[in-house]
Amino acid sequence: MKPTDLLEILETAGKLKLTMRHCWIDGIRQESTAEHSWRLALMAMLLKDEEELKDVDMDKVIEMCLIHDLGEAFTGDIPAFEKKDADTKTEVSLYEAWVESFPAAQKEHWMNLLKEMEALETKEAQVYKALDKLEALITHNESPISTWLPLEYDLQMTYGKDNMKCHPYFEKLRQAVDAWTIRKIETEKP
Repeated sequence: MKPTDLLEILETAGKLKLTMRHCWIDGIRQESTAEHSWRLALMAMLLKDEEELKDVDMDKVIEMCLIHDLGEAFTGDIPAFEKKDADTKTEVSLYEAWVESFPAAQKEHWMNLLKEMEALETKEAQVYKALDKLEALITHNESPISTWLPLEYDLQMTYGKDNMKCHPYFEKLRQAVDAWTIRKIETEKP
């Protein structure tokens, strides 16, 4: 890859540092999409050597985590409870148009990852999606409850529940996150 190609890709991807998500960090500021993607990739990396997940290519999962929200560099973030199918189609279309400008090797690899992620048929895609949902729940639990919208009390208990069925490990992790959510609501709800 030519240095200029790399710099152009990084410049666009860098927009995620300024793309704010719905969730608040310590009640001080909103989380950026880049921060979400970084911690999502960190979660996958931390699980890489887990015996329970030895049948999953976690390197591929890490790649998926790093690129999954790059379409938001063009559209901004739309909270899951507001996002419509048309919004998703626009985001994917803009992402694909951007990736079409990549050098051939990177273009092919990224497009293949995107197709795999959208299909959610492989273990890797399912694990990435489970982690994506879990990271959002974890960040939300870290946020002051004063930043929660009324609909989020129920959403926190239902969001991404079906995505955890991909592996028993994620069902257990989800149970731990749900227990945390319940404690948070019981102790902090006004």
